[in-house]
Amino acid sequence: MAWNELTPMESYVIEKKGTEYPFSGEYDDFYEPGMYVCRRCDAELYRSIDKFDARCGWPAFDKEVEGAVNRLPDPDGFRTEIECASCGGHLGHVFMGEGFTPTNARHCVNSLSMRFVPAT
Repeated sequence: MAWNELTPMESYVIEKKGTEYPFSGEYDDFYEPGMYVCRRCDAELYRSIDKFDARCGWPAFDKEVEGAVNRLPDPDGFRTEIECASCGGHLGHVFMGEGFTPTNARHCVNSLSMRFVPAT
């Protein structure tokens, strides 16, 4: 399968399960209407209407596009990793039970794992 070409830092995050520095990502404080897609395969991941300010340093969403995200036990034994269901690219982690939104979920996603597509 042909995927989008990645920069070394995008590859580090998406393919090697790295993370970007908090408050450094282009989408951390970004609230335009549109869709967030996987930077590697262009699959739709999150809608801007589901994004909220969790003040955690990374873009936060309270739900994903249905079927777009896989949840896996993180190797650290405590967190839940999230990855693109289409290509397996690392997105970040999901945290439950924090009470930020009615869904009680916070998808904490690396900006480098996504690309924003503005609403038309």
